[in-house]
Amino acid sequence: MQKKCFISLDKYTTVVVANGEMPTHPLAMDALKNAQNIVCCDGAFHSLRKLGILPTVIVGDGDSLSQEDIRNFAHLYVPDKSTEYNDLTKAFHICRKNCWKEVVVLGATGLREDHALANLSILMNLEEGFHVVAVSNYGVFTPIARTTIFDSFEGQPVSVFSFTPETEITFKGLQYPVQNRQFKHFWEGSLNVSLGEYFTVSFDDGKLLVYQAFKNQI
Repeated sequence: MQKKCFISLDKYTTVVVANGEMPTHPLAMDALKNAQNIVCCDGAFHSLRKLGILPTVIVGDGDSLSQEDIRNFAHLYVPDKSTEYNDLTKAFHICRKNCWKEVVVLGATGLREDHALANLSILMNLEEGFHVVAVSNYGVFTPIARTTIFDSFEGQPVSVFSFTPETEITFKGLQYPVQNRQFKHFWEGSLNVSLGEYFTVSFDDGKLLVYQAFKNQI
């Protein structure tokens, strides 16, 4: 019997699929199976189809789609030729337009490190109202803008990255405690370890990205 994961995605009704490494972790597969809406970047369309899943919307400039794809799935395809945004940003434009605010992102990382960093930075700049997590084959990224208590497990690898260097941060429930510290560099909050079933990241104002590894990635 599969053990319960440290995070539940039950409240997340929308899945955005980017063109990175397609997750095969059971948490990601459950998110796809249970999604009410699936927004697929055009570069990820064929990977999604290999899983036997048809998205609600395909978005992008269409350079990864054949003319046959565009004809067959015209009712799903929202072309966006803009060069000002990448495809993940375009996918979130669709989510915003439809008021789809509870979003799981798959395929944000893997394959190309530059795309991974760009995609994760997009999560940090979503306006208030979005609740987003990015799931990979190895763990979960959660952007936060206020003090947050995370469900966890003893020994879980945890990293906290601050996108606002002036923010004073306090950790509770992690092996390496922090008290009102500012992180000027990404490495400063990385490679910590959870001591139990939950931990807390406390701060007043800022933008932080919290990474939690899956149990089999210890």
